[in-house]
Amino acid sequence: MTIQTRIVAEAEADTRLDRWFRRHFPQLTQGALQKMLRTGQIRIDGRRAEAKTRLAAGQEVRIPPLPDGPPPAPDERPVSPEDAEMLQRLVLHRDESVIVLDKPHGLPVQGGPGITRHLDGMLDALRFGSEDRPRLVHRLDRDTSGVLLLARTPAAAAFLAREFRGRGVEKTYWAVVVPQPALEDGRIDIAIAKQEGPRGERMVALDDPNEGSRAITDFTTVDAARGRAAWLELRPLTGRTHQLRVHCAEGLGTPILGDGKYGGGAAHIDGLSGELHLHARALRLPHPDGGVLEAAANLPPHMKDTFAFFGFEAPRAPKPRRLVPPARR
Repeated sequence: MTIQTRIVAEAEADTRLDRWFRRHFPQLTQGALQKMLRTGQIRIDGRRAEAKTRLAAGQEVRIPPLPDGPPPAPDERPVSPEDAEMLQRLVLHRDESVIVLDKPHGLPVQGGPGITRHLDGMLDALRFGSEDRPRLVHRLDRDTSGVLLLARTPAAAAFLAREFRGRGVEKTYWAVVVPQPALEDGRIDIAIAKQEGPRGERMVALDDPNEGSRAITDFTTVDAARGRAAWLELRPLTGRTHQLRVHCAEGLGTPILGDGKYGGGAAHIDGLSGELHLHARALRLPHPDGGVLEAAANLPPHMKDTFAFFGFEAPRAPKPRRLVPPARR
């Protein structure tokens, strides 16, 4: 048993420290965790922490020697051959430091209440001979499809977490919204916050910009169907939970097609798929080994059908590429 240090992934940002430990080390009891916190054995960026401390992407968690336990961690359960083959088909790009996936609609990225099959639990299938297990560095909602980035080494994970936290990553999403927004393009700058309700937790827009978390999204209308619906390109400048869904529904007054959680009945059109029409089209970011990585993913099947219905013509995604500047002489 040795002391470990782990980097908090962007997908784990805002998670309570005790929940983070339960996810990674299920054999550790709450009592043992509290004792380690009281005695300062567990530290975040070298400082003492409490169970309720919220983690931030890129922070270093010091983990003291832990007792062995029979239950395997959720992310270490065996992956079925069928799931392994499925995941490997999703790979758009792979090099020594990163893997780019085309995440399908409906696949959860991480576990949660009632979720036993998720990407984080199957990442061993993407080792490709490496000693290190790939790590999530950001997250997409279960019903959002598209480009998802994994780090293949601890150093790459730390580098990418800093880039996501420091907004060095350009994200482009495509969405179908109903109806067409009044404005063709612009910026949505509306703070959002979590709120408990009768149907569980959801994000809400706030009138006071000094409350909640500031959320900024640039948007452009790519095409429209006679006011009935529109294809938007969304570029989030912040990374809040459900930011794009709230901004479309409450900021523009045009919910994303299929988003009953934030749009209710207005988010559905008879004869079209009721699935969420939100797709992570592209990422552009610094590569851990230098240069810039660009990656894009084609639309999922249900969005292809909707695009065809409205006559929207989406170009095929270019192959991912790493742009490396020429060496100076």
